[in-house]
Amino acid sequence: MAGLRVVDALVDGRRKGAADGERVRGTLFELGAYVGEVPVRRAGGERVDLDEGQRAYFGQPVGVRMPDGRIRNLVGTVRIRLEEGRKESLQTFYLVLHGRAGRTTAA
Repeated sequence: MAGLRVVDALVDGRRKGAADGERVRGTLFELGAYVGEVPVRRAGGERVDLDEGQRAYFGQPVGVRMPDGRIRNLVGTVRIRLEEGRKESLQTFYLVLHGRAGRTTAA
């Protein structure tokens, strides 16, 4: 979970640098991929290829399916952190994430 605090700090740095979403798109995707590993490794989630409708809705080809069947868009969550700032902490997002299974392995 310490890694999520680091990602929060990295995104905050991008935000303070007034980086727009298009300029940092690759970085956001990479950070979102990392953030997606946390529920995969610690909460029973699994990476999934999204279907056509989900791709259109989320704007990307992959997501994380939680044990309760919900699909999560972690790249979008990182983008929201960039746009909204501190009120959208990635660490807090994970802690209140619905549909988690019990802890499996450390991230």
